[in-house]
Amino acid sequence: MENWLEREELLLGSETVSRLKNANILVAGLGGVGGIAAEMLVRSGIGKLTVVDGDIVEDSNRNRQICALITTTGRKKTDVMAERFLDINPELELNIISDFLCAEEITGLIESGSFDAVLDAIDTLAPKTALIRAAVQKQIPVVSSMGSGAHFNPDRILCKPVMKTYSCPLAKAVRNGLRELTPEALKYCRAVFSEEQPLKHAVVDTGTMVCNKRAMQGTVSYMPALFGCHCAAEIIRIFIGESDL
Repeated sequence: MENWLEREELLLGSETVSRLKNANILVAGLGGVGGIAAEMLVRSGIGKLTVVDGDIVEDSNRNRQICALITTTGRKKTDVMAERFLDINPELELNIISDFLCAEEITGLIESGSFDAVLDAIDTLAPKTALIRAAVQKQIPVVSSMGSGAHFNPDRILCKPVMKTYSCPLAKAVRNGLRELTPEALKYCRAVFSEEQPLKHAVVDTGTMVCNKRAMQGTVSYMPALFGCHCAAEIIRIFIGESDL
């Protein structure tokens, strides 16, 4: 097979590409952010990947999720993305968990995987904070996506230590959920967020719980994708040695 990563080697060097090939990454959530992030990691030559998502593709996903097509509606997101990933890199070691993570299961998952890094694209607070907590307590670097919904300006996306995030309501809730952790543990988590204030008209309280959430947020195609690219970039920077993690 022709060296499909030759252009990455030209940019990053063969040593870095080799490190990526030997990396073992966990991606939790394959929605608008996580699907793009996971695919960017696969296209970078990550050797071993565990992906977790219990959702199926819905019509409303088509404006922002890479897994969402008319032909994939109703299918498990993990199945759709697994086909894409293996079509990009047939040598990828892929572990699929087609389930929603609950806080009680996360410690076991982290301890079972020997992960080099975790990419958190969960949008429900309890499992999100539980995943970050479990990973950083084992000194596993975490890149966590905060809320991409109700944002419009791509120039306002940042990546900072999780406890230095601002403007984002989800980030505030995450910070509150992690305050019992030591600064030594928290240094292992960086967060991608927008400093743009959420657009109030784009947040609607539906009055009913859907996927553990009451609020529905407006989204535009490029914002979740850009969040995902920022997350993947920070993971890759870890292996280059340019991240603060």
